[in-house]
Amino acid sequence: MQSFKLKESKIMRKILTIDSFKGENQNSSEARKETPSLNQASAYSRRRFYPQTKKIFVGSWNIGGITPPKNLDMEDWLDTENNSADIYVLGFQEIVPLNAANVLGPQNRKVSTKWNSLIGAALNNRTPTKVVEGDKVAESQKIYPLKEHICAEGEHGRDFQCIISRQMVGMFITIWARCDLYQTIRHLSVSSVGCGIMGYLGNKGSVSIRFYLHETSFCFVCSHLASGGKEADRRQRNVNATDILSRTIFTSGPLHDRPQKIIDHDRIVWLGDLNYRIYMPNSTTQRLIKRREWETLLKHDQLKLELMEGNVFQGWHEGAIEFPPTYKYLPNSKDYLGCDQQHTSKNGRSPAWCDRIIWFGKGMRQIQYNRSESRLSDHRPVRAIFTADIKVGGN
Repeated sequence: MQSFKLKESKIMRKILTIDSFKGENQNSSEARKETPSLNQASAYSRRRFYPQTKKIFVGSWNIGGITPPKNLDMEDWLDTENNSADIYVLGFQEIVPLNAANVLGPQNRKVSTKWNSLIGAALNNRTPTKVVEGDKVAESQKIYPLKEHICAEGEHGRDFQCIISRQMVGMFITIWARCDLYQTIRHLSVSSVGCGIMGYLGNKGSVSIRFYLHETSFCFVCSHLASGGKEADRRQRNVNATDILSRTIFTSGPLHDRPQKIIDHDRIVWLGDLNYRIYMPNSTTQRLIKRREWETLLKHDQLKLELMEGNVFQGWHEGAIEFPPTYKYLPNSKDYLGCDQQHTSKNGRSPAWCDRIIWFGKGMRQIQYNRSESRLSDHRPVRAIFTADIKVGGN
């Protein structure tokens, strides 16, 4: 009985920790600045602005608690040789196993640090950071001070640096930008939301990051919604999404002129394991997948139906899906769970497009939406490339 109460106490402390994380401003030095004067505000209103277009890569991957090997090929997912972007936004789910040590213990940053090392090496076409001192890598996960950063000798416009990364137990989001964009990225802020008891344990919910690129605000939401193939599970996913939209709060700034809600930003992208399933028997789904009849399958896709009926994500957009469902695969295999009698799914886990990328608002155009074929986990990673209009201030 005493052991149970101790575990219950640890879970409650975890809940309080996650709640206190909500709305945390990563650029704390900026929050300490004095409120701008009316003259400064007036001068801003008289500035001239001109448009630019930037290319943004967004990717999502449910890792299933698997630690990445040192030689993992990131190029298959990031595709830097064919489509180099200006900013890379990468979201992960289940980056660590959901066990007592990870849920109740101190934050395990070893795995997220390994991912950042692999990502940085791939984006900059370098050898990944060597592992030293057991499991510790040379480059630690941190928030890089944007205003103090000066491109070192050898850095140029094609080099990438992590501007911010944040982990909340199983969820992890990391954002990388070209070196020459550093001085134009401001007002970084992070907000997290846990959904249900699994959210308070760090497995369901969201971690969102907001920043300004020049004068345009961006918001990226990395989420993991309720799992399960029952009708009640579909409704719970809708509830999760609604909770995230309503409970995510960012700092408003000294002039109270910065958006606080997700939906108020200029350019918004939602990525993650949204867990929406396909309303069809497993045998029918498997047969249609073999025939590559995506259009027929998508007529029964829960998220497509919810978007069409306006039950959730009202006004959001998703590009055309012309790739196989991303879940659930047999370990290290090209075959889905339940593809034959030998591998029948006991939990009724039929293939589905669980991993999705959607966006909201004007000023963004999706020019690519597909998936990678890495067999590291039972999910396949997805990626989307956008061109985004931004506003640049002049004198």
